[in-house]
Amino acid sequence: MRVIDAFRAAYGGEPAGVWHAPGRVNLIGEHTDYNDGFVLPFAVPWGVTAAVGPRDDLTVRISSLQAPGQAQVLEDIERAEGWARYPAGVVATLRGAGLPVRGADIMIDGDVPKGAGLSSSAALEVSVALALNDLYGLGLEPMELARLCQKAENEFVGMPCGIMDQAASVLSKEGHALFLDCRSLAGRAVPFDLSAYGMQILIINTGVHHELADGQYAKRRQDCENAAKHLGVPSLRDITDLAAALAKLSGDERARTQHVVTENHRVEAVIGLLRAGAVQEIGALLNASHLSLRDQYEVSCPELDVAVEGAIKGGARGARMTGGGFGGSAIALVADDRVDRVRSTVEQAYAGRGWAAPTFLPATPAAGAHRVR
Repeated sequence: MRVIDAFRAAYGGEPAGVWHAPGRVNLIGEHTDYNDGFVLPFAVPWGVTAAVGPRDDLTVRISSLQAPGQAQVLEDIERAEGWARYPAGVVATLRGAGLPVRGADIMIDGDVPKGAGLSSSAALEVSVALALNDLYGLGLEPMELARLCQKAENEFVGMPCGIMDQAASVLSKEGHALFLDCRSLAGRAVPFDLSAYGMQILIINTGVHHELADGQYAKRRQDCENAAKHLGVPSLRDITDLAAALAKLSGDERARTQHVVTENHRVEAVIGLLRAGAVQEIGALLNASHLSLRDQYEVSCPELDVAVEGAIKGGARGARMTGGGFGGSAIALVADDRVDRVRSTVEQAYAGRGWAAPTFLPATPAAGAHRVR
């Protein structure tokens, strides 16, 4: 494996092991995780592989094949910079929890498509956390690992994400989606083999990222918290009468609430349709989710909207943006015999606007994080 060769070249020895954690696609349930809601992600075949070896001191050395010349040697973990803050944050969070984590030599290799919004950050965190859990005998259960990785991203990196990405990376099963209740953290694997129905989820990677995203993500979360406070509920998950709630709100708080409550219902509806074998019928719910994210949550962008519109025009059963928004990827539910037409229609729509063509990837539900060797 090239990550092992890179480890040897960088650190002059053998790693104690190699661990892999996948990125994710979220089928439906967007911006609901930090509102104690429901999500339905699945792991993708691409992710982050970490070759790791323990050290006798507290120093952490971090390198990546995707960042040549940017290796960091950290005697003080707080001094980590850039992408290295994600694995460094995991180390700091584990130590902060009182766990006996000493130093480590870490070599990273990732193959998540650039700019796709498939949560390479969570994959990076989880691969390192899983390695340290094994190497130092921490005995952490999968969901504990996910929660600690989320805490690292929230507090060390400063990104106020929910639990979905880390949980999907840790808990996913091949051929299944993960139905996760983000309040109880109860998860259930849902069979998701679209090939049996002659269909697939096609990822449309716009390759764009609008820099307003991070601050706007935090604002959306604050809007939701403010709305819940005004309504006197612990979170927007607890709203049972949407019309009455909306009558008490205005502006952004009203719009965000409408999205979150209806999106939770869409997740439950998709679960029911999948259970009934009515796979094609989930397309309408994907469409509704995108419109809600575009108009109520306001996290889409022109590139995502054109991808969704083009996919539907080309014959997709449904499509929507996936992930945090402001760029990244859309997904489309497409019959196998319509894939070429969908691709062509989206490419023509992009060319007509003078944009670089997006890339297309089939999204096959993959296994969650595991030790490779």
